[in-house]
Amino acid sequence: MTLEKMKPVLPYIGLPILLAALMILHINSVELFRLLQDGLLIIFGYIAAVGDIKTKRIPNGLVLAMLAGWVLTAVPQLFFNIELMAVILWDSLLGFLVSGILFLIVYLISRKGLGGGDIKFMAIAGLYLGFGRVLPVMLYGSVLAGVVVGVLFLLKKIGKKDAVAFAPFLFIGMLITTFFQ
Repeated sequence: MTLEKMKPVLPYIGLPILLAALMILHINSVELFRLLQDGLLIIFGYIAAVGDIKTKRIPNGLVLAMLAGWVLTAVPQLFFNIELMAVILWDSLLGFLVSGILFLIVYLISRKGLGGGDIKFMAIAGLYLGFGRVLPVMLYGSVLAGVVVGVLFLLKKIGKKDAVAFAPFLFIGMLITTFFQ
């Protein structure tokens, strides 16, 4: 296979490596449900990050697929341990609300400096992360984005009006939080 034929596939080669790292780091320390949810979050986050770099948008279909993945993994768990799932569902809903509302506020204050796809993406990611992990993701992603964009601006690689994909930074925040918390 030539390099030209592999070009559409090359950005996705890192995904199996990230999933393998997740399994190696957490297989014995995390319950299976959390491992499955974290794996799905990494898959969807990776796709969102690569797509955002290429097109500067996060498609609604991806956000809906994320939501479907969460529902399909969370709802059946209600039949196995309703007390634990009640706690997890509450935490997930708080993560959804906090991330969605905070990103919506930033969107409104920045006069659409943040994309609508980023708001929807982080709101659904909040379901996967829960309240306790969504705030660090937003902090890590925002600080990293600020540093990188600041450096690119100082080096005159981008201007004030240039759009910068935010999902890759959020994805890195997700990886840091998922692997190390």
